[in-house]
Amino acid sequence: MAGIIVAFPKVEDAKNIKNLLVRNGFSVSDVCTTGAQAIGLADSYGKGIVICGYRLPDMIYQELYGCLPPEFEMLLMASQHILAECMDNDVICLSMPVKVLDLVNTVDMLLQTIQRRHRRMRGAPRERSGEEIRLIHEAKYLLMDRNHMTEEEAYRYIQKCSMDSGTKLEETARMVLSMMK
Repeated sequence: MAGIIVAFPKVEDAKNIKNLLVRNGFSVSDVCTTGAQAIGLADSYGKGIVICGYRLPDMIYQELYGCLPPEFEMLLMASQHILAECMDNDVICLSMPVKVLDLVNTVDMLLQTIQRRHRRMRGAPRERSGEEIRLIHEAKYLLMDRNHMTEEEAYRYIQKCSMDSGTKLEETARMVLSMMK
């Protein structure tokens, strides 16, 4: 689950935003008043949203954004004239005073974005190490040599055995090598 961190210089403002979100069904992880606290909390959650004002006691929003983990989104809440300067970056902005519906819809959209990104990254194939690639190639060339298969047939054979046995491709290649040597 993504963490929602609310960071404003005045703790009352942060608590008001938190209460607004909680009343609308969101689980706010933490409230803080400095950028350093927000960064520490973000590092512990791994992914989520930081909702903050333009200036915190120890840094401005750009410095905070630069220190957040890449899986974090930022929602900047500030006056319209300050937001006019902030539109050229990846930070999502809402003008103050904020409308409850705008805040709720924006936070919901950001959470959905984080979930989509997480699903996409989870589904991406992992990179094989050099040793794993070497094992697969060695098993493939052994099958080609001994069983007179083409390179594609040998690879498909290893792949099919891997799927049938429910093991990883490199584990299957290791079994082929141990059985045929």
